[in-house]
Amino acid sequence: MALVKQLIIGDALHELASTRRILACLPEEHMTWKPHVKSMTLGGLATHMINLLNWQVAIFLYPEFDLSTVPNRREAMTNRTDLLEEFDANVAKLEKLLDECDENMLSEEWTLRSGDKIILRQPRASALRTFGLSHMIHHRAQLTVYLRLLDIMVPGMYGPSADEEDK
Repeated sequence: MALVKQLIIGDALHELASTRRILACLPEEHMTWKPHVKSMTLGGLATHMINLLNWQVAIFLYPEFDLSTVPNRREAMTNRTDLLEEFDANVAKLEKLLDECDENMLSEEWTLRSGDKIILRQPRASALRTFGLSHMIHHRAQLTVYLRLLDIMVPGMYGPSADEEDK
């Protein structure tokens, strides 16, 4: 396997595994809770993470993605088991697509648009990192703040968390 593809796959799998650890901690009794009136609910934010994973799959299935064709909101999931099952199924799809892609596909241009407005146009590998993984990491960090505010243990992402160090 070429080095660039190895790096991309390794990066993606690490971030997806870290994201799953956070999703596995979500308390069902607080899925409708939100820390601020302008914030998404815990379940809404977790559901957005599923949507982001769907969009990562789309990076490899289509030459472009038009946000104007996607419904603004999907109903927030409130069942952790359902959330994890959908997450795992979509991770499996993404892993298969990553495994099947080659360096040429990773360098092909991919476009994110909203109707006629181009939001970004990048090689697929860059789009996966920016629109897919970095976007997911941003919202995953929000979920860790939600967990902290609810006094729920936060798992480590890049080493032990403060909660894990106390054990």
